[in-house]
Amino acid sequence: MPGDNAPPLSVSELSGKLKRMVEGEFGHVRLRGEISGYKRAASGHVYLCLKDADAVIDGVMWRGAAAALPFSPQDGIEVVATGKLTTYPGRSKYQIVIDRMELAGEGALMALLEKLKASLAAEGLFAAERKKKLPYLPRTIGVVTSPTGAVIRDILHRLDDRFPTHVVLWPVQVQGEGAARQIAAAIRGFDALSPGGPVARPDLLIVARGGGSIEDLWAFNEEIVVRAIADCTIPLISAVGHETDTSLSDFAADLRAPTPTAAAEIAVPVRAELTNQVATLALRSERCARRYHERAGEKLAALVRVLPRRDALLGPQRQRVDEVGARLDRALERRIVQARSELTHAAAVLRPALLDQRLHAAQQRLDAAGRLLAAAHPERPLERGYAWVAGRPSGRVVATAEAARAVAALTLHFRDGQVDVRLERPGGKSYVGEAPEQPSLL
Repeated sequence: MPGDNAPPLSVSELSGKLKRMVEGEFGHVRLRGEISGYKRAASGHVYLCLKDADAVIDGVMWRGAAAALPFSPQDGIEVVATGKLTTYPGRSKYQIVIDRMELAGEGALMALLEKLKASLAAEGLFAAERKKKLPYLPRTIGVVTSPTGAVIRDILHRLDDRFPTHVVLWPVQVQGEGAARQIAAAIRGFDALSPGGPVARPDLLIVARGGGSIEDLWAFNEEIVVRAIADCTIPLISAVGHETDTSLSDFAADLRAPTPTAAAEIAVPVRAELTNQVATLALRSERCARRYHERAGEKLAALVRVLPRRDALLGPQRQRVDEVGARLDRALERRIVQARSELTHAAAVLRPALLDQRLHAAQQRLDAAGRLLAAAHPERPLERGYAWVAGRPSGRVVATAEAARAVAALTLHFRDGQVDVRLERPGGKSYVGEAPEQPSLL
C-alpha cells in the first residue's frame, strides 16, 4: 500500500522462520496414530503418514532408525512414534522425523499378527500336507537359538539325559534389531549343508527361544522367518516361548513344542527305555523259540509213540535179504559149472587140424579170386595184340565210331606204350563232326 515501508520476505526466508518456530516450539513429540501410505525407498528411508479420525501428518524415518525397528510396519497398524517435528520447505508441509516407533499396545500387535497369519495361511504355508515326519532317532540335531541363554543349556541337558546325540548350534539373536534376519539365515544355512560335508547336515532342526512378552517373541512372527521355516527341507520343531505362547513359526513348523525342553524330549526317545524294550523283545523272542522247540519235541515224542519199532519195520526186509543171499550163492555156483562146461566144449572144437583145414580152403578161394582178377584186368587183352582208344584232351575211352568222329585227336594204348593219332579229311583238312568218305590215319 502507499506509505508501507515494510520490506517483503522471500519465500525461503518465510519457510526458514516457520521451520525455526515449529522446531523451537515443539521439539520432540510422541504421536499416536494409524499408519497410512507406508513406503520404503531404495535408499532405505521410510515415508508414511500418521492419521486419526480428524487429521493426518506426514512422517519420515531415516535408514538407520528404520533398520532398528523390531517389527515390519504395515498400513492400518496403530503405532506410537517419537520424533522431532519440523517443516519441509520444498512442499510447504510440516512433518515428523521419527526416531523410534513401537506398536500401540498388545491389541495392535495382535491385529498385525492376525493379518500376517491370514496372508501366509492363504498361500498354504501352514497346510497340513506340507508337514514332514520327524525322524525317530536323529543322528545330528541342529539348534537355532541364542548361545548364551538358558534355552540351549536346557536342550543339551535334556538330550544328554534321554539319548546323547550330536548337536550343532547356530548362534543367533532371538529378539531385537536384526534377530529375524539372523534366525532365517540360520535355518536356510542348515538346510543348505551337504551330506558328508565338514559340518554334519542335521536330521532334525529345533528353533527355540524362552518365554517373554509378545514384543520379545515378535522376531518369530516375522514373515522372513516363517517363510524360511516353510521352505526348509529338514524336519523342524518350533519351541518358542512357554506353553501359552503361540507364534507364526509354530504354524509353519512341522511340529510345535510347548517349551524348548519339551522339544528335546520330542526329538529323541529315552535310551534306557529303548534298551529295556530291546531286552524285553529279546527275552520274548527267546521264550518263543524255546516254546516252539518244546512243542516240536512234544510232537516228535507223540509221533514216536505211534510209530512201530525199528525191528518190527526191518525184520521182513532182513529175512528177505538173507533168502536172496542164499539164492545168490547157489546161482553163482550153477553159473560157474555152466561156464566151465561151455569152455570145455569150445576147447574141444578148436583143434589144430580143423584150423589148418579151414585155412587151406580159404587159401584156395583166395587164389581163384586172384586168377579171376588177373583175367579181368583191362590191359590183359593188350598182350594178345589188342589196343584201347582214348579221346584227347579229355582222356576218356572212345568205344564207338560215332564218339571217335566227335573228337579232334585220339590216343591208342598198346601193351608197350601209346600212340597219338589225328583224323583228317582228304585234302588236308582235319575231320571233326561228319565222317569223311575215306578217313585216313596220320
